[in-house]
Amino acid sequence: MTFLIIASYLPSVLNFRGKLLEEMAKKNMTIHVACPDTVEFAEEKQRILRLGYVLHDIPMQRTGMNPLADLKTLLALCFLMRRIRPDVVLAYTIKPVIYGMWTAYLARVPKRFALITGLGYAFQNVEAVGQRSMFQRMVHGLYAQALKHAHKVFFQNPDDLALFRDLQLIQNNVPTVVVNGSGVDTRAFPVVALPKSTTQQPTFSFLMIARLLADKGVREYAEAARQIKQQYPEVEFHLVGWIDDNPHAIHQVELDSWVADGRLKFWGKLSDVKPAIAASSVYVLPSYREGTPRTVLEAMAMGRAIITTDAPGCRETVVEGENGFLVPVKSVEGLVQAMQTLIQQPALIRTMGQKSREMAVNKYDVQQVNTHMLREMCVI
Repeated sequence: MTFLIIASYLPSVLNFRGKLLEEMAKKNMTIHVACPDTVEFAEEKQRILRLGYVLHDIPMQRTGMNPLADLKTLLALCFLMRRIRPDVVLAYTIKPVIYGMWTAYLARVPKRFALITGLGYAFQNVEAVGQRSMFQRMVHGLYAQALKHAHKVFFQNPDDLALFRDLQLIQNNVPTVVVNGSGVDTRAFPVVALPKSTTQQPTFSFLMIARLLADKGVREYAEAARQIKQQYPEVEFHLVGWIDDNPHAIHQVELDSWVADGRLKFWGKLSDVKPAIAASSVYVLPSYREGTPRTVLEAMAMGRAIITTDAPGCRETVVEGENGFLVPVKSVEGLVQAMQTLIQQPALIRTMGQKSREMAVNKYDVQQVNTHMLREMCVI
């Protein structure tokens, strides 16, 4: 049996779908990976090839809607599927889902699955504003046409599924399944003791890991850090991430100013986030919307209390007052209050961290998530 996974960003394939592909390979499935810009990620490319997977470089622009470029993507995927004749196709993120489902249908692939991992700027403020921009209407229309050809659509939280239903992007006769995110390998992310207070290491340190986008809440995190440090100058705020070409990315000058005034310690982009989590007391993600945030799951697995937003995808990771706090979206005041509570009641950090680990093991372990998906795809 031949399995084809279509992605838009090569590092995400093994980082987020690696364990799923391992399980499929164990069942004697031939694994094909289709992704753009593979030459830019030499290390990830070699890892995929060493695993025995077949890698295909396809033309695809991650952002923007260029008709000529997108036609090249459509044709490349169509030729690829007619050549390798996959039995199962799984596509995730916007363009792979849209063009992957169309071409899989045209190529008569027996099993076609879409995975909605997060909605991004194409869905920003859709519920609040109640109207869609021309760009949003175009993207949503493409989604609706593509998902008609899926045999099943996976969502990572119930809010995204509800929104797709409300916007009529998915027909009632297309089966849908909500899974618990991408899961986390709880063995690879074991519990690590909280940092101890020394002359070099403060008792309290907060951490955020994300692409440096406005809708990840990075500006709110930076402002909360400024306010907290006015009252508690010894508390540290760590930031891991990078600026990419997303239209909602923050500006380099902003990041430089936050580092220069001492409110943030910037780690840059990390291939292994465990040292950053181990050096933190509390994990913070003030995102406006997620599928299910992988970094939150990793911090939970390592026994960290969580502060995140009461937003789709984020709210599922926190039981209010048990393993952390939920704050309103875009609320600096809410972030500051939650941070102050943990600073003033440090015993909560330990008990909430223990609850986080328990939730990670019982609800989000990657083996459970993958077993659920494989069963729903009828490959086990």
